[in-house]
Amino acid sequence: MPYSVLIVDDEALTLRTLGRALGDEGFEVFLAMSGEEALPILADEKPDFALLHVVLPAMDGIDVLRQAKVSSSATIILMMSAYHMVDRAVEAMKLGAYDYLIKPFHVADMVNTLQRAAEMLALRVRVRDTVQNAKGLYDFGRVVTMSPVMREVLEMARRAAESERTTILIQGESGTGKEVLAKAIHYNSPRAQMPLISLNCAALPDTLLESELFGYEPGAFTDARRRKEGLIEKATGGTLFLDEIGNTSPSLQAKLLRVLEEGTFMRLGGTKVIQANVRIIAATNALLKEAVAKGEFREDLYYRLNVLPLFIPPLRERKEDVVPLALDFIGQFNKDLKKSFVGFTPAAAELLKNYPWPGNIRELRNVIERTMILCKETEIDAADLPEEVRDHEASSPQVEPLSAYDLSPTGDQFVTLSELEDHYIQDVLNATGQNKTHAARILGIHPTSLMRRLKKLQEVT
Repeated sequence: MPYSVLIVDDEALTLRTLGRALGDEGFEVFLAMSGEEALPILADEKPDFALLHVVLPAMDGIDVLRQAKVSSSATIILMMSAYHMVDRAVEAMKLGAYDYLIKPFHVADMVNTLQRAAEMLALRVRVRDTVQNAKGLYDFGRVVTMSPVMREVLEMARRAAESERTTILIQGESGTGKEVLAKAIHYNSPRAQMPLISLNCAALPDTLLESELFGYEPGAFTDARRRKEGLIEKATGGTLFLDEIGNTSPSLQAKLLRVLEEGTFMRLGGTKVIQANVRIIAATNALLKEAVAKGEFREDLYYRLNVLPLFIPPLRERKEDVVPLALDFIGQFNKDLKKSFVGFTPAAAELLKNYPWPGNIRELRNVIERTMILCKETEIDAADLPEEVRDHEASSPQVEPLSAYDLSPTGDQFVTLSELEDHYIQDVLNATGQNKTHAARILGIHPTSLMRRLKKLQEVT
């Protein structure tokens, strides 16, 4: 498809000459001799480019540029001016013009300038296509869940996405999809056209993490030979996703607090204060409130991050999602692996639901992919699933059911519900060899809840 260009000049000969030259180059050409004539063309046709003379009768080129940025913001505008009007052309550049041409100029120079601008336009199209693809991939409607709790989390995330700057803290175990949720928030927010940059704070040592985030000036440390922009700068206008935020050092936490409170930072070794136009989404697989209580995480930073908290429950706490998620993975891998699986037998589905999925959705995805690669049938049976899934029930510790407990009153007193729960918790712990994580899975509660219950029990005794 040919590019379109609007030429605006009050000299008829210039219009005809430029129009003929660009028409010969394959451009679709629109002509206008005034700003008033140009504005409807910009609004209705939205040409790819506009060649706009600075000096025009009545409404000058600068005024046309200002209005064009509203009515046809995607149009790339090049200004034309005489030599003595260069200061006006520079003013236009500050208002968003792409470049300017000094009259008189060669037609070949004009064509070369437009070709360079066309490369930028092609890049814009690729970026826009990438964003649209990401929006489709990370649309909230694509999240597979039957869990009322998870649906509530998604609704909160959807509302959070509408806010441009609100800081978000996502908590959940590894593999629950914290980064996927962060991407959904970004690509459904007003910042979607700008960068989304992710950083795993647990993957780098403190010193390297700090330089990656804030950048540095030459001489900031031994190997700092030239200036480097940090990720906060690179994410300008967009979103910075900080995974495993709980692994940051106290000094880095103090600098992050400044970014959140004042919206500014400085590069390492620098003295210039830089504005930070970025939304921060943080994530952690640990409960930061407990880290605060232990003195391992700054309380003030915690409250700045926790403006809008989202907690993703582990997969074992939403068993109704296991089979729908597994079926969704089958659909994805049918395309990737060129397979034609139709689903699971009832026995396989039951095993999937009953397995605790310590690795959460990530583990489920890996199990489905591995099974589809090895399975020869188009329906996955119990025998096709990995050994750890098949043998889970057989290897689970045998805990005496609550119905077997003697609930009869002792003398004039019944056993209280709290005493009964404490007794059962101790039995589960004994059966699992004091493995609190395993015991929590059997009890159907979060390990942190179990730890709180045990601490309270110790205080009583």
